Amino acid sequence: MICSTLRRVGHMHIYLVRKASGVSKGHHQHTVGSRPAASEFAARGASGNVLELLGKSYPQDNYSNLSRKVLSRVGRNLHNQQHHPLWLIKERVKEHFYQQYVGRFGTPLFSVYDDLSPVVTTWQNFDSLLIPADHPSRKKGDNYYVNGTHMLRAHTSAHQWDLLHAGLDAFLVVGDVYRRDQIDSQHYPVFHQLEGVRLFSKHELFTGIKDGESLQLFEQSSRSAYKQETHTMEATKLVEFDLKQTLTRLVTHLFGDGLDIRWVDCYFPFTHPSFEMEINFHGEWLEVLGCGVMEQQLVNSAGAQDQIGWAFGLGLERLAMILYDIPDIRLFWSEDERFLKQFRVSDINQKVKFQPLSKYPAVINDISFWLPSENYIENDFYDLVRTIGGDLVEKVELIDKFEHPKTTKLNLGAGHPSYLEHQDFTFPG
Repeated sequence: MICSTLRRVGHMHIYLVRKASGVSKGHHQHTVGSRPAASEFAARGASGNVLELLGKSYPQDNYSNLSRKVLSRVGRNLHNQQHHPLWLIKERVKEHFYQQYVGRFGTPLFSVYDDLSPVVTTWQNFDSLLIPADHPSRKKGDNYYVNGTHMLRAHTSAHQWDLLHAGLDAFLVVGDVYRRDQIDSQHYPVFHQLEGVRLFSKHELFTGIKDGESLQLFEQSSRSAYKQETHTMEATKLVEFDLKQTLTRLVTHLFGDGLDIRWVDCYFPFTHPSFEMEINFHGEWLEVLGCGVMEQQLVNSAGAQDQIGWAFGLGLERLAMILYDIPDIRLFWSEDERFLKQFRVSDINQKVKFQPLSKYPAVINDISFWLPSENYIENDFYDLVRTIGGDLVEKVELIDKFEHPKTTKLNLGAGHPSYLEHQDFTFPG
């Protein structure tokens, strides 16, 4: 909280780069709908206008806050572009699950959904996952809202309830997700997640367990740090064991044998108990995914009240950056052939190490402005920077603040237009 407060009143230090790591200077403009002004209306949240997005029309209201930059990314589906690094990670995970988990008739146990629309209802994104109405994750400052009832999904978990309600009990969901966030090499307003869910009936969970026929999935007791109030301890521990074994096998498949893994207790509204997996990679502990035993209330509401299950979610960019030594998250959006051709491999499991492209150093400039007296949200400023500067802006960092001694107004720095070699990019003073 202290850090967040300091960042709101600080001095923004903007790094403008002809990127040493090779971000392409070209900008792909994806056509969204048939009305060219729609994204501008959405960016301003203008009521009474209509946004055409992925073939559907959405009226705009005071909740609408989609920027032109983010709209240009909707529908790109990098995870489905053959030989893209995110596609490689997705395919490696799919291959592993297809080979390791086979149903009764020899078909893959897990079904895969990688083309679901990123536009979801707020009910799908929050309420279906038991996220309270006053939970901070719903804030307009942290999400991209199409309007008061629809948004760009903030996680692939937004599809859990629908797929469970359709009768599925083992599936993977892959897709682009959207969150308003800071600007640095690890954060981008669009990234990609892979979600996994598996449910078990009493027979499936206790098969092979001594005296398993006498064990039960459910009971009425009290909630503790170790289990939900409706789950028996035996069922919880078996689901937790299966979850951790499944994910250990997955990361071993991706990173190789001999990997050091540890589990950290954490909190998610839709699982309990919940965990994060960390791996020791090149001497550093890295968090790679979150998971847990699914909240039974969620499972019951979707019509699977006689089953118990687990869920996990991982970031494809996070894995790709670790596995392929990709230093900057913006590179995934590059159309530079020198970047893309590095991942055109004949075997999806082939080792790839990213090779930097450009010799040009970063260009560092300052910018200053007075903070408005109220309703300043730093993510609004980050969206503005991304809209104007595109992916040339590598980092926005707070370095100082100034408070006028008489008016008490806050000022952020001093700046001037910045030009990059072979670029026509300018930042307004």
